[in-house]
Amino acid sequence: MKPSAPPQTYRVKSFGCQMNVYDGERMAELLSERGIQPAAEGEDADLVILNTCHIREKAQEKVYSDVGRLVLAGKQSGKKPLIAVAGCVAQAEGEEIMKRAPAVSIVVGPQAYHRLPEMLDKAAKGERATDTDMPAIAKFDALPRRRKRGPSAFLTVQEGCDKFCTYCVVPYTRGAEISRPFKDLIAEVQRLVEAGAKEIMLLGQNVNAWRGEDDRGRRTGLAGLIHALAKIDGLERLRYTTSHPNDMEDALIAAHGEVDKLMPYLHLPVQSGSDRVLKAMNRQHSADSYLKIIEKFRAVRPDIAIAGDFIVGFPGETEAEFEETLRIVDEVRYAACFSFKYSPRPGTPAATMDGQIAPEVMAERLQRLQERLAHHQYAFNQASVGTTCKVLVDRTGRDPGQWLGKSPWLQSVWFEGEAAIGDLVEVTLAAAGPVSLKGLVGQTVSV
Repeated sequence: MKPSAPPQTYRVKSFGCQMNVYDGERMAELLSERGIQPAAEGEDADLVILNTCHIREKAQEKVYSDVGRLVLAGKQSGKKPLIAVAGCVAQAEGEEIMKRAPAVSIVVGPQAYHRLPEMLDKAAKGERATDTDMPAIAKFDALPRRRKRGPSAFLTVQEGCDKFCTYCVVPYTRGAEISRPFKDLIAEVQRLVEAGAKEIMLLGQNVNAWRGEDDRGRRTGLAGLIHALAKIDGLERLRYTTSHPNDMEDALIAAHGEVDKLMPYLHLPVQSGSDRVLKAMNRQHSADSYLKIIEKFRAVRPDIAIAGDFIVGFPGETEAEFEETLRIVDEVRYAACFSFKYSPRPGTPAATMDGQIAPEVMAERLQRLQERLAHHQYAFNQASVGTTCKVLVDRTGRDPGQWLGKSPWLQSVWFEGEAAIGDLVEVTLAAAGPVSLKGLVGQTVSV
């Protein structure tokens, strides 16, 4: 590679989970610390970072396609961008990306992006740089102070996974479970609130596996952290995602009935309703144990919205086992869900299991599952009509005087009236659609 001028503008394109969104924001902050500015809308950037996700099928090939499009666009515009590949595909592929994509200057894994500035210095000299080391805590220590990112902010509290579900690459791309120190998290949330954040979403691959020592040196879990964060003046709302059933402690369940700032929303993936499939997935819980956890949550917070994840077509899944998944959907009555066809990830045990399901069978099952999930989501929204709640405004609507935000149950709500981004506006939910609701300010609704 030839030496090039240091980049003046950047664009980060994040794919996949909320933790990738958080990582993308932190990389942007690192670049801004160096005086590199985000490219204006519609303008080419000097530096493009593809912050990748490895969960879905053919993730690697999509990266190479994105790189190819950037190269072609650069030739057409005459402005060749510096290309960096970050995230989980970078971690999994490493030097292979460098071999297959000569246009890529930087490959950096999700635990090493705090070293991005040094890698940019190498790239400016014409050197290609790869870093897929996993010093997770060192990463957080090296990152700049957070900047305001709207009324709601993500905060990674836990990374990595020790569960080794047979279909999942996360333990290999994100490493072992680690928890960020209690005092660091308290300080970061205080800074975010001082910068204007009203709501904090605590993130982790298994967020309820977070463990630490509180300000008095006592061992505590996520419930203790939530209780402490709730005492911060100016913080109005707390959420957390994604949880694992095996890490769900009674103290965290109880917190939903004790902490007013903890929103009535739980994302707790189950993946399948079949015990045999769950065992083959190495989920280490049963359908019944999962349902008992849901019962405990509803006992302390009857209005809680339950969200989940499902995989259809796992190797060996029979029609009867898929029907068991539909039964658990009907029993839980999910307010929201993510559902996917199984896709074999290279290097995972499930990729070489017997009984791989035909694509057309998976597609048909996914359609049936999503229809059932959509039915329950719509029913949850309809049952909310007539409820008065506060909506956290996060953007403007399409029409003048129209605002959009989130209810306590993470529903999208739109309303008309006087407001500003970041306001908590009391509305009455007046009408429900499949994915959003209409709110009315200062009016009652008969149902």
